[in-house]
Amino acid sequence: MVIILAKRFFVFFVTLLVTSLVIFFLLEILPGDPASIILGVGAQDDTLAALRSEMGLNLSASERYFNWIQGTLSGNFGRSYTYDIPVSYLIIERLSLSVPLASLAILISTFLAIPLGVFAAANHKKLTDTGIMGFSQLGIAVPNFWFAILLILLFSVKLGWFSAGGFSGWEMGFVNAIKSLTLPAISLALPQAAILARVTRSAVLEKMQEDFIRTARAKGLSRNAALWKHAFRNALIPVVTILGLQLSFLLAGTIIIENVYCLPGLGRLLFQSISQRDLVVVKNIVLLLAATVVTINFLIDILYISLDPRLRDSSQ
Repeated sequence: MVIILAKRFFVFFVTLLVTSLVIFFLLEILPGDPASIILGVGAQDDTLAALRSEMGLNLSASERYFNWIQGTLSGNFGRSYTYDIPVSYLIIERLSLSVPLASLAILISTFLAIPLGVFAAANHKKLTDTGIMGFSQLGIAVPNFWFAILLILLFSVKLGWFSAGGFSGWEMGFVNAIKSLTLPAISLALPQAAILARVTRSAVLEKMQEDFIRTARAKGLSRNAALWKHAFRNALIPVVTILGLQLSFLLAGTIIIENVYCLPGLGRLLFQSISQRDLVVVKNIVLLLAATVVTINFLIDILYISLDPRLRDSSQ
């Protein structure tokens, strides 16, 4: 088991290293000069040179990369060119919205999709199954920003139950803050729930055809008991895979939704930083999101081994 964990951790470390290299050098080849953007087109050459020196842009690419990685590992993400405050402060401030938003969305997706997927599998080839799969196909086909617009039109414009955008802030109370995040979370959750429901249905149907299910039924176990106690538990591996991918996607994929609802989250900060060419902020946010995806995949890989001992044996 220790050898398996060591191999997984080595792959995890190498993946993060390669990811940081790709992020840095892709951003380095982008056209434009941050110093020129900050000072404007009429800036003098000596002023530009002084600002470039202050920002470390006069160093070689390799020096800038190692300085960036060293600062990141020590918790010093640098200062934003645009806001002139530490990047770590910006990220922590925006994460206080993006993390609850992604968490609420994954909760809605999970509690909606898994029962629907199992229910569809229990009613295979019946009208209920066809209806659930039809709606899930619609959820996959329709982009989440379109769902967001429809929800705003219905619940904000027509019914007036929720605000059309903005965030009240946690200082205004937990209930008000969650209410501000409800429509964005549903917009994020619906397409993910559609995918998860289909995966859950397929996984449960596959397990229902296994010999151990037929043996359990032959011993007198009811169909529902066999479905929930045996088929569903053994179908968790693909379900956990999708949940992990969705969690990382929901944290990294909130850019459009946060812009639709005007939410001051991490995705909106990334969008604004790209438009302002604030490379210090862009590099650190993209690295954080990539590290989140890699870390979640690493944890899922470890969870596989604990869920299925056969994987542990085959990895020796």
